[in-house]
Amino acid sequence: MVEGVKIVTIGGGSSYTPELVEGFIKRYDELSVRELWLVDIEEGQEKLEIVGNLARRMVKKAGVDMKIYTTLNRREALKDADFVTTQLRVGQLDARIKDEKIPLSHGVIGQETNGAGGLFKALRTIPVILDIVKDIKELCPNAWLINFTNPAGIVSEAVLRYTDFKKYIGLCNVPIGMKKEVAKALGVDSERIDMDFAGLNHMVYGLKVRLDGNDITKEAVEKFLENNMSMKNIKNIRFNNEFVKSLGIIPCPYHRYYYKKEDMLESELDDFKEGKIRGQIVKKLEEELFEIYKDESLDIKPPQLEQRGGAYYSDAACNLINSIYNNKKDIQVVNTLNKGAISDFKDDEVVEVSCIITKEGPRPISMGYLPVAISGLVRNIKSFELLAAKAAVTGDYNTAYTALCINPLTPSDDKAKVILDELMEAHKEYLPKFYV
Repeated sequence: MVEGVKIVTIGGGSSYTPELVEGFIKRYDELSVRELWLVDIEEGQEKLEIVGNLARRMVKKAGVDMKIYTTLNRREALKDADFVTTQLRVGQLDARIKDEKIPLSHGVIGQETNGAGGLFKALRTIPVILDIVKDIKELCPNAWLINFTNPAGIVSEAVLRYTDFKKYIGLCNVPIGMKKEVAKALGVDSERIDMDFAGLNHMVYGLKVRLDGNDITKEAVEKFLENNMSMKNIKNIRFNNEFVKSLGIIPCPYHRYYYKKEDMLESELDDFKEGKIRGQIVKKLEEELFEIYKDESLDIKPPQLEQRGGAYYSDAACNLINSIYNNKKDIQVVNTLNKGAISDFKDDEVVEVSCIITKEGPRPISMGYLPVAISGLVRNIKSFELLAAKAAVTGDYNTAYTALCINPLTPSDDKAKVILDELMEAHKEYLPKFYV
């Protein structure tokens, strides 16, 4: 029997990959990765080679016996894998820029995982992920698939609803970032903080906060407001203090798109007029990062990567893989089937919730009903996710249209149709199911 673990990362040419490599190096004593295969498509070949070479230098510096392979042949890479991670972007950053620009040109929020942008990212991504699932079932049926391709909630809904593949977990960096920010605001080590998370991807709330086992939710909410926590990729517009205090729980940074909709739209429209929407900024950041990655003397994850907006993503994946592999039974926040955890949802609907992580996968922790003040919004987004996943799988235009109409970021059914049709045309090459 060969010792060690084989891991395949699809979208291996991503700028996040050095963080993934760092995470596996850091955990090497517990999680001995013998092979890490980085897979990409032809358009990403140059980035793949740059990242692959940096990964090899990192492994060499760390002195660990981990082989790094780079390939454009997904099936070759998947053979006998133990874990597969997906971090891909169909249409690359140019597609994201269209997702943002087209809604904004009609005076509607343009964002890569919310509203129209989120819908179209899902429509492009889900067919690709489902193809990967088919390959995994054939070539490495015992492997776990850890997906952190956005929109993670809708992708998770599609895989767990429309395939019989159950060794799948969706992952997001938002809960980890929230916990770290709460700990920082309280001036304590994040290991001492426990937070109960419940909701959906990019629609998750910190329901309860404990410090050394003692409930400090009220104090944590106060500190959250003092520090106005956000993320690199979301404008730091302040929540109304009285509103958050009345909620009594901690919203995630993405809630600004719903609770501060007008302010966020105004800010995005200003950026749009100046030609500096987030997708364009990220494209420039990526170019700078890859120039840094090319430096043959670089053999660590560069600190500039944290500007990218996805800090902790890859570390979260390494942590999750380590916990499954070693049956750690620790608590992590993942996207998985509800199975009774949140009373507002059916058992077979995907939620983002605190889970005990075992070698059999996540066991969702019971959270009961969501507070009445948030349950309606969260349930609305779940309806949107269900229709978006169905549209991606079936290629049905009317389902996609209905999904966009019911999204709370859409101002009217007429505007939804105009935006939908423009985005359909803009992304035509990545939406073959809609053009059969």
